[in-house]
Amino acid sequence: MTRLSALSKQQKTVVLGSWFGWALDGYDLVLMLFVISSVNQLFFPSNNPTLSLLATFAIYTVTLVMRPVGGAIFGNFGDKHGRKKAMVITIVGFSTITFLTGLLPTWQMVGIMAPTLLIILRFAQGLFAGGEWASGSVITMETAPKALRGLLSGFVQSGYSFGFVIASLAYGFAVTAYPGQSFTEIGWRIIFFTGIIPGLVALLIRLKMNESEIWLKSKETNKRPIEKAPLTTVISDMEQRKRLLLALIIMTGLMYCYYTSIGFMPTFLEKYVNINRNEAAKIMIFVTLAAMFGTVFTGFVSQYIGRMKTLTIFATASMILAAPLLYGLYQNTNINDKIIFGSIVVFVSATAFGPIPAFLSERFPTEIRNTASGFAYNGGLIIGSWSPLIAINLLSSVPHQLPLLLALNIIIGAVIILIGSRLNPDTRNVDLD
Repeated sequence: MTRLSALSKQQKTVVLGSWFGWALDGYDLVLMLFVISSVNQLFFPSNNPTLSLLATFAIYTVTLVMRPVGGAIFGNFGDKHGRKKAMVITIVGFSTITFLTGLLPTWQMVGIMAPTLLIILRFAQGLFAGGEWASGSVITMETAPKALRGLLSGFVQSGYSFGFVIASLAYGFAVTAYPGQSFTEIGWRIIFFTGIIPGLVALLIRLKMNESEIWLKSKETNKRPIEKAPLTTVISDMEQRKRLLLALIIMTGLMYCYYTSIGFMPTFLEKYVNINRNEAAKIMIFVTLAAMFGTVFTGFVSQYIGRMKTLTIFATASMILAAPLLYGLYQNTNINDKIIFGSIVVFVSATAFGPIPAFLSERFPTEIRNTASGFAYNGGLIIGSWSPLIAINLLSSVPHQLPLLLALNIIIGAVIILIGSRLNPDTRNVDLD
């Protein structure tokens, strides 16, 4: 705490600006996860509920798959024109699209245009979201003191889970204020409208931020012209290409675990555990709090035992504990027991992201850091984001083995993390400048 109090006012502004932006990202995405099971028939009407659910999840996945493109586009912009400018653009675009989602017409109103407009908005949201993480995490790591890099890495990353927390609260309020059919008619729209609030807060903070001094110094002292296409440089340079591919292994595993556990949990609770919306919202509040504090914890620990060792420990715990914890979540009828089992499974399988902002910033030089770390982080979604769709297919085909099949999905991601943590070096002692 003494070290944190030593941060300058500008350093705190940068950290908070990044944290709030990432919170909005989590807020938007989890709102989609919460409402998917309730509104899938509004955009993809079908006599087969599973097909409607799959179609809506596919649109959700589109948002995630578009993130690597956004990471490349805005990462390129951030490396050429500055981290702060990229962050201002992404937060305006991001919060606007979250708000517009609440205005979408349904299939009954405009027919095929309803899913078409939904797809367009999710495409655009994926682009802005991909750029959001890259610039925010990089400017924070370039501003943070070396000794606090791990802790602040976990804190910034926890903003995503904080977005889950406030989305869980908003969802709980909405299902209480608009029970039953009224939630399908208007309640889900209200919670998307509220997404403009954290966006405005993040924008106001970012306008007061200074640009990264490390980036400014690199721009002033670098005798080479600014890279016109940093991603091309990353891919064409053998060393940087190797670093990118090895980082992608870790991110694929982390994304796969994350979206199988906490990402799929709202649907798992409502559709497969068969509990009502109010109870699901209550469970998700505690689960997301566990994810938020767990992410800070893993970032903090990584400063002392190393980034890769932290990933190894949590991946191993996921492999060992996933099945018994999910079985407990599925079988217990007491809501408090479900909260405990759900919180622990999320803590071990979805919080190893804490060291990632630091690790990715430490792996790449300043001139291409925004582009490379953004593409590596979001690139993990190319495969990892499909885990909910795989889970739905598994659970639908063998319904009597629900906990074991979902645990198997988590274990797949954990194995990928273990492979990546063995192939990548530890980076906690790297100097960013």
